[in-house]
Amino acid sequence: MKPEIIIMLTNNDITVKNAEEVFESCKDLPAKKWGFKDVGLPKDEMIKLAAKMKEAGKETYIEVVTYTEEGCLEGAKLAYECGFDYLTGALPFDSVFEYAKEHNLKYSPFCGKVGGSPVELTGSIDEIVSSAKECIEKGADGVDLTAYRYADGDSIELTKAIVDAIGADKVCIAGSIGNEERMNQMKDAGVAEYTMGSALFNANFVEGGTFRENLEYVLNYLSK
Repeated sequence: MKPEIIIMLTNNDITVKNAEEVFESCKDLPAKKWGFKDVGLPKDEMIKLAAKMKEAGKETYIEVVTYTEEGCLEGAKLAYECGFDYLTGALPFDSVFEYAKEHNLKYSPFCGKVGGSPVELTGSIDEIVSSAKECIEKGADGVDLTAYRYADGDSIELTKAIVDAIGADKVCIAGSIGNEERMNQMKDAGVAEYTMGSALFNANFVEGGTFRENLEYVLNYLSK
């Protein structure tokens, strides 16, 4: 399986102020999955940007990084108000599952014990696998796995265990993939998709290059 990229208009876990401008400069590229975080822009700008993505024929994603039930539910409501296809992140509270189901939102929550900013994932591999399975049993469309933020073991071993447990098509890797080595690792692990944002803004692939030039490089690399 060749993983697909979800292009996040975020840098250092915050949606960039010129997200709309960046999207407009790249929307013609053969990348169908786009999104951003629930922080960094006023709600009206989020709604406008999500609409532009939909108008361009893109699948849309919002990632919610908060850990209280109230905050997670607010994130789900924001996803609906903005018209997103997918809600990712947040914690798998029953109330969030219920809201997502009622409002036809596809939902992929964080699995395992996550906390902090930037996010840190802790616990044993068995515990995180159990959490992922429970998310799917509750009705999740997949899980948002912060594999490279895993503090208590090996990121690759964890990823492969999750893929084996719930299926490759249900695993999205959230964040910290900013070089070819990690892209290759995720391809070998068999994940369906992963997010990328900061690496494109920080020109990790084409030194001194624009966001578009770095995205073009990544898309070309993934197509090989």
